[in-house]
Amino acid sequence: MSGLKFLIRLLPRLPGKFTRMEKGRDRFPFPYQPYDIQEQFMQSLYSALDQGKVGIFESPTGTGKSLSLICGALSWLSDYEERRRQEAAALLQEGEAALSVSTAQSSTPSSSAEPDWITDFVQKKAERDLVTKLKEDELKRKKREERLEMIRNNVQLKYAMKRKSCEDDEAFKLLQLSKEDQSETQGDQEDEELIIAEYESDDESKSKSSEIFGCSQIYYCSRTHSQLAQFVHEVQKSPFSKDISLVTLGSRQNLCINEEVRRLGSIQRINDRCMEMQKNKHGESTSYTSSITTRGPAKSVCPYNKALALQQMRDEVLGTVHDIEQLLKLGRETHSCPYYATRLAIPPAQLVVLPYQMVLHEATRKATGVQLKGQVLIIDEAHNLSDTLSCIHSAELTGTQLCRAHSQLSQYADRYKSRLKAKNLMYIKQILFVIEGLVRVLGGENSCFIHMLTINNFLFKAQIDNINLFKVLQKYFEKSMISRKVIKKHVFKFSFHVDHKVSFLCVPLCAVASADQQGSVEAEKVLSASPMMQVEGFFMALTNSNTDGRVVVHRQGTLSEGSVKFLLLNPAVHFAQVLKECRAVIIAGGTMQPVSDFKQELLFSAGVGDERIAEFSCGHVIPPENILPLVLCSGPSGQELDFTFQNRDSPRMMDETGRILSNICNVVPGGVVCFFPSYEYSRQIISHWEANGALARLANKKKIFQEPKKANQVEQVLSEFSRCIQRCALDSSGLTGALLFSVVGGKMSEGINFSDDLGRCVVMVGMPYPNIKSPELQEKMSYMDKHLPHSGGRSPGQALIENLCMKAVNQSIGRAIRHRGDYSSIVLCDRRYSRPATLSKLPTWIKDRTSTYTNFGPAFAALRKVRIKSKPSKSFECKLQTKAKGTFISLTLVYQSGTCWKRGCLLENF
Repeated sequence: MSGLKFLIRLLPRLPGKFTRMEKGRDRFPFPYQPYDIQEQFMQSLYSALDQGKVGIFESPTGTGKSLSLICGALSWLSDYEERRRQEAAALLQEGEAALSVSTAQSSTPSSSAEPDWITDFVQKKAERDLVTKLKEDELKRKKREERLEMIRNNVQLKYAMKRKSCEDDEAFKLLQLSKEDQSETQGDQEDEELIIAEYESDDESKSKSSEIFGCSQIYYCSRTHSQLAQFVHEVQKSPFSKDISLVTLGSRQNLCINEEVRRLGSIQRINDRCMEMQKNKHGESTSYTSSITTRGPAKSVCPYNKALALQQMRDEVLGTVHDIEQLLKLGRETHSCPYYATRLAIPPAQLVVLPYQMVLHEATRKATGVQLKGQVLIIDEAHNLSDTLSCIHSAELTGTQLCRAHSQLSQYADRYKSRLKAKNLMYIKQILFVIEGLVRVLGGENSCFIHMLTINNFLFKAQIDNINLFKVLQKYFEKSMISRKVIKKHVFKFSFHVDHKVSFLCVPLCAVASADQQGSVEAEKVLSASPMMQVEGFFMALTNSNTDGRVVVHRQGTLSEGSVKFLLLNPAVHFAQVLKECRAVIIAGGTMQPVSDFKQELLFSAGVGDERIAEFSCGHVIPPENILPLVLCSGPSGQELDFTFQNRDSPRMMDETGRILSNICNVVPGGVVCFFPSYEYSRQIISHWEANGALARLANKKKIFQEPKKANQVEQVLSEFSRCIQRCALDSSGLTGALLFSVVGGKMSEGINFSDDLGRCVVMVGMPYPNIKSPELQEKMSYMDKHLPHSGGRSPGQALIENLCMKAVNQSIGRAIRHRGDYSSIVLCDRRYSRPATLSKLPTWIKDRTSTYTNFGPAFAALRKVRIKSKPSKSFECKLQTKAKGTFISLTLVYQSGTCWKRGCLLENF
């Protein structure tokens, strides 16, 4: 019976089954004395991970959120691995003891009836199998730890690998020289490449099976590569930097070091070229097409994708924490590909850092090698998680892409029809039939309108409802890689002479053809992308459930301007798989409000019960006097601030906004950042100020900067903005800083830090509500009203509009306060901000300190009372003279010992 008891105890506690800590932690390793809210954050995080919950963690930027995530999560991982090791050792010892007792009992003759030898045999076999599994897992764990320790500490091995890599490079060069000197046939060259590729492939497979062992992992993902790099730098500063094995993942565009490939620019062209080089290296051939023997120069292979070099770089990556820039440098030093080396390092890595798309998209997860089963996922900067999921799983096709895909696929089929199997020709004809149906929906009529259709109605309208898209995707697109075969520029060129079935619809395409003939840069970029890749993505989108999405048919005067777009309405359906696979999911952000709507749309709809959700929200570490958020209901002249769509274009409203900014610039030194609700309104109000002279008066107080239209100009504008503020703080010129005009949801409303003097005041003009007339938004509201419960007397669709607006506001006003010693004012210019329902959607640490002013005078007095700190290099006195209503009023700023006091002030009402 002892063996049976052992089995009963062992089955639910095998390694790989998740155990729970008996108690949490009181103290966490930290590089410095943590704030109280950081300790609370780490304790709540530890508890959520231990209990396998879905945690929603809100911690304002500047409170050390990243470091709290690192120390809390890695402390739990360390304890969890130690607990598993102890349990496995205890179970192994108990299992061996049970086996020995069982053997002794079976050797002792029994006086009773003959024993049931079948039951005895089955029980012993199960015991032996379980003990064997425990031993194997323990051996793998020890080998992994020894391997990591050797990588970190054995310097001789590192140099030996480098010497070996240099010898391989020299051998490769000698082989190339010998090929140039000798006259060999092309067939012999291809045979030699195939032999080398097979040898490397075998070596690589052996190394994987013998050296790579999985472990408990934490996946950390964020929105941009810069945010990932910032997180990795925090890991490097943490107490875990020497002990953790971390790998940073990225796209080929970010990790490729082959200059020939990098020069292609487009991420699609880089991916296609890389895949082509892999095919050349391994001599791959598919069963879907016959092999085509051509004579000519040898096919190019990537010199950075060699098995030994990739193993060396994998070991380097696991031994030391690297960000993407350091990975690129390491790849050039070791002459190995960072993209493939990091993918090899995924299984043994304890912390995997990667962008959103690699986790939230199932096909990308499989292609990358990300295994979420039983692991921990941390999603940072998750305030736009719902929108991100919708964008990732949406797809759009233009009329131009449809005709290009039809043209290229038709040429492909005509050229190789004698070599293609009948089954594959059938799939190609089905794809062409579907493309023709999509073109038919867009039509050739000279009319412009938008249709919103369900998936089933769209399939019926396009007359493609009899095509099994699941089978086309699984049996042909995935296996034949047709999306990459028909895009070779020199083989299949873009032709507008398509099949007669769709030729009558392609007459309006002459506009695109003329643009292509002109050789414009934009047209070349569009035509260089693979149309079949977009077709495959749209086919995949059409396989969603009929209720989870809609198809938007946007018909224009010409087919080239029309488009069909799949709009995902239920992002929870794709997030549910992530929540199901992971042990625990942590959703973190600086501003997660409103949390209730976030839970309803993304968690409850995905089947997560309320008992599995854990919430944590904390205030800021800054003193209460360091922030002044206020709501302005009227301006200096008494004009009520109501920036609704009907009122905001009036000259009186725009003039009043100019007066408010002018007064703020009088008393606020350093940088002032003003956010407008849209680019169009920003252009309109600035043009109005230019005409009436208000912009010139603002320029006399602060130098004016505007958010650039191009993303590559953002860094330059921010640098000039910063330099201007630094100069104004030290010289005696009339300027007191700089004023930056930006747009909510633009390039500077997220991810940009206006810390210290760069953002002493943030002004929000109006409320940035989304376009209610958008068909996509209307359909989203209708879907939510139908499928989500109503609460608070408001429909889910109405709440969505308010939430989108306030999420954008929270992101923008959070740009200023970035650390404990920072301070700033936040001015919300619109009477609608004073509504209790609107105020409740602000972050708690801002909402609790917000004051509402119906008159401008008391609000301006509150701004004047804010203590303004500064750090000039020396003490000096700066006197400014300003004229208002014919009278000169003096404003004196005295800088001494790092503090600035104001003497006198000016209230402008011109």
